[in-house]
Amino acid sequence: MSEQSTASSMPLPKTPDPKIPRLAQIPSFVEYMGTGWSTPDRTAPVEPGVAAAAASHRERLSASYVGTPIVVLAGRAPVRANDSFYLFRPDSDFFWLTGCDVEDAVVVMLPTAGGHDTTVYIPAPAYPGEPGFFADAVHGELWVGAAPGMPEWAEALQVTVKPLSALETDLRGVNGFELTGHTGSNHAAVNGIPVSATLGRTLAELRMIKDAWEIAELRRAVDATVGGFAEVLREVPNAIAGGGERWLQGTFDRYARTHGNGPGYSTIVGSGRHAPTLHWVRCDGPVLEDEVLLLDMGVETRAFYTADVTRTFPASGTFSPVQRQVHDLVEKSHRAGLDAVKPGRDFSDFHVAAMEVIATGLHDWGILPVSVDEALSPTGQQHRRYLVCGIGHHLGLDVHDCAQSSYEAYQGGSMTEGMVLTVEPGLYFHDFDQTLPPELRGIGVRLEDDVVVTATGSEVISDAMPIDAAGVEWWMREQQAAPAGP
Repeated sequence: MSEQSTASSMPLPKTPDPKIPRLAQIPSFVEYMGTGWSTPDRTAPVEPGVAAAAASHRERLSASYVGTPIVVLAGRAPVRANDSFYLFRPDSDFFWLTGCDVEDAVVVMLPTAGGHDTTVYIPAPAYPGEPGFFADAVHGELWVGAAPGMPEWAEALQVTVKPLSALETDLRGVNGFELTGHTGSNHAAVNGIPVSATLGRTLAELRMIKDAWEIAELRRAVDATVGGFAEVLREVPNAIAGGGERWLQGTFDRYARTHGNGPGYSTIVGSGRHAPTLHWVRCDGPVLEDEVLLLDMGVETRAFYTADVTRTFPASGTFSPVQRQVHDLVEKSHRAGLDAVKPGRDFSDFHVAAMEVIATGLHDWGILPVSVDEALSPTGQQHRRYLVCGIGHHLGLDVHDCAQSSYEAYQGGSMTEGMVLTVEPGLYFHDFDQTLPPELRGIGVRLEDDVVVTATGSEVISDAMPIDAAGVEWWMREQQAAPAGP
């Protein structure tokens, strides 16, 4: 990586300003750097359909906030170390309302008689002829590449776009606005304004219902994820040979970056005793041939919608009898959960259905210390020792989407057409759990699918991958026999 400070052997002014790069204080160099440049392609990187979808989303929010000014911040990339930053991703609420992927951007919705007028404010890029073109490592086009300006973003987003420097003046005299988004951005115009929990909750609950464009994006994410699973399975022999979990994690993350924006969350690759660890994102162990391999992975599209799919494979290609026993019980639980996803039913219904199967199966194996009824009672829950997490969640721009929703709208609500959910029961038998027979210790199995609630029922959009043990083995063989993809 190039250093941001620019050294020069040329003579400097007698009293250089330490806040300004040295080359930018040499008039002849500034003049020379302002000439001889053609205009690069500055087309704004907006995915097809984003602008129309964002306009529809703003209408829905406007109807809930009649007469109230709204400000939502895109945020900025967190610092990794010193002047190095992690990759920027816009705040999900901000993107849902704008379709804009610009660091430090702000969207303002001011009330009108007919709803709200929308303006997006973005940091002005530095072009040839300005010292910042070569001296500003954050906004200078020589540093960051071709940078769309206000006209390009306005055309792509179909909204008014202004420079961020105008925000403070434009908001002067506006009172009573509500603020949300990635509030770590240091915008003087909104400093001191408290974050509105009400606005965050309203946006989360509006985002529960996906429109047709969003569902299409999630299908794209799932399709790419299935391709990523296939690519990972082809690399299992290399992982067993020494590449380990890191090799498979890297394989999927490379695939996700190639076919989307990247992984939608930290990829989970758990072999053997790591498979029961719910969030095994370290992925730093070996891949053991005789053990199960739990893969929880999702591609995020370039419009930031993510899939979230889990399958558990036998690294050898064939489940052992005890591994298959565990997988079969999880599959039975998974099918019960999927069958309970229907419009009008309580959100908790698929959780309850899956848990009943798990508790009954564990009791039949002689593992539960109490009856099934006692385990399922509010004061029991002994089966949850082996399944301490929930059975599913909303899915969308975030892997755990709509998390700021109220309990009444989320866990205490009903399933509605247009919701996209995951169903993900599992059994997690840790190798140090002395309540288990030795043959079960170290086995972790999870099945997770992405499901759209329809008008009459539901559709599993990740069903390209089987969920039964024989089907999982067959699909693994099929992928390993196919040539590797790009």
